[in-house]
Amino acid sequence: MRQNKEIRRLSREMLRASFTDGQLDRGKIGSLVQSLIARKPRHCIDILQNYKRLLRLELEKRHAIIESATDLSSHASSKVASRLKQKYGDDLTTELVVDPTLLGGMRVRVGSDVWDGTVRNRLNLLQQQL
Repeated sequence: MRQNKEIRRLSREMLRASFTDGQLDRGKIGSLVQSLIARKPRHCIDILQNYKRLLRLELEKRHAIIESATDLSSHASSKVASRLKQKYGDDLTTELVVDPTLLGGMRVRVGSDVWDGTVRNRLNLLQQQL
């Protein structure tokens, strides 16, 4: 789908208007969508689709997935979460996932940022080098 500048501009303006004190506000999001639907501008569906994509990306930036091969101790998980919150902000939510296929180590994903310190990743890199 090819988007023109006007669609991108309007959806970015809607995203900027969706925040209250640096946090996404569900009430504002709903009222913005309702007002757009009521006005029915040209390319309304395309604007809403792009706005939805921008909201999804913004939500992914505020959610961290921490994967490890075994259960992390509460001290280790809280330390990782606090360091991530220092980097990404206090509104970051964390999700702990146990994945035994990682063999060891930890993988952290926040939005499009990925830190992979797993044994499986190191073995894959070694295999590619050989």
